[in-house]
Amino acid sequence: MMKIQYIKEQFVFLLLLFSLTGASQVHGQTNVYVIEVSGDVDLGLGPYVERVVADANNDPSAVVLLHVNTFGGRVDVATKIKDAVINSVSPTIAFVDKRAISAGALITLSAEKITMAPGGSIGAATPVYQTGEKASEKVVSYMRGEMRATAEKNGRDPAIAEAMVDEEVVLSDTTLKRAGKLLTLTTEEAVDVGYCDTVVNSVEEALSAFGYHDVVIQNAGMNWAESLVRVLTSPFLSSLLIMLGLGGLFYAVKTGHFGAVSIVGISAIVLFFGAQYLVNLANALEIIMFAAGVLLLGVELFVIPGFGVAGVSGIILMVLALFLALIGSFDAISMDSLSTPLYTLAGALVGFGVIAWLMIKFLPNSSAFRRFALFEESVGGAELPEAALEKRLRGATGSAITTLRPAGVAFLNGDQYDVVSDGEFIPAGQEIYVVHVEGRKIVVRRLPEMMRGE
Repeated sequence: MMKIQYIKEQFVFLLLLFSLTGASQVHGQTNVYVIEVSGDVDLGLGPYVERVVADANNDPSAVVLLHVNTFGGRVDVATKIKDAVINSVSPTIAFVDKRAISAGALITLSAEKITMAPGGSIGAATPVYQTGEKASEKVVSYMRGEMRATAEKNGRDPAIAEAMVDEEVVLSDTTLKRAGKLLTLTTEEAVDVGYCDTVVNSVEEALSAFGYHDVVIQNAGMNWAESLVRVLTSPFLSSLLIMLGLGGLFYAVKTGHFGAVSIVGISAIVLFFGAQYLVNLANALEIIMFAAGVLLLGVELFVIPGFGVAGVSGIILMVLALFLALIGSFDAISMDSLSTPLYTLAGALVGFGVIAWLMIKFLPNSSAFRRFALFEESVGGAELPEAALEKRLRGATGSAITTLRPAGVAFLNGDQYDVVSDGEFIPAGQEIYVVHVEGRKIVVRRLPEMMRGE
């Protein structure tokens, strides 16, 4: 019996020695994956966080540290980030460097350990729309549940998390929160209620507070591709890309030329859908819908002149594809908060309308724009003074080289000119005549049937 007892004691001693050695190794040199949660919690932030957490999960000596300083942003993005952090197999620490407001509070609570800088704050997590109006009860309830569940997961008082979302939640400590007011904790208050484990001044101090002294930072923030996607998915840039893309397509349709303007437009559309695809908003369906819309519009304009079912269907498909790419999934949160996608798309369409009006009004008479778009103009016509050009082409007849919708190229009196119809659609090959010349703007009409040659 004594021998068995001795063996047990030796076995326990070896286990203890092994565990201490293992702890020494973990808290020896540690690879730290720092995630910068700063600025707006926007669409580009989610994939970045998921990528860093995945990298850390493949490193057995890794620690994930969230460096938080944000006023918040999108609830759906914050939820995805929260899920990634909670599911991390690596230890997670949050360092609130100044503030973790709104969606930033949810992200911070997802970490196992929380540190805060002196004078910091965390809370005020009621979701609001872009207009500043408080979100519907459905969205508030969703956020309240997310905050409560996240706090419970990491052993924090769930009532305090709920009080950060809903001003109607009453806490037993009335000095901490008054009825009808949202809860925002200072650093000292967070320490008192267990929402901050320790007060530190830097990332290094946050790591040191939990025994990580010999550390190696494994990442330096977002890579260039993630930074680019984050910029391109912002509402302003998304709206601008849509506007430029539609403008480029409109230019190609109106002039029949595929030049630099059209290339810019196509590039803008590719950037828009590419960025939305990378942040999991757009998928192959939206891209196919947009391409089908362009194809239907092209069929309407080039195959069956006029404007009917195919053209209308094409426009509807294109606009719907753009809108769906801005919304993303059809979950309750995204569908209940459509203000940002609507404003983004509306701004793009208004901007496109202005571009289209400017093209119709000034494009046919702009020699600089014609050169930029690689228009070809006959040497004889280009060298003629405006008065001589008007005299030479008054009443001239000829034929359209390209389809006029309304601008295009035509042969008149044996020379090639850039012309514009007076509003009607004139297919390529149609006989035309000059109505009048305004400066260098040559306005033409379809030649009447009785005046056409055999």
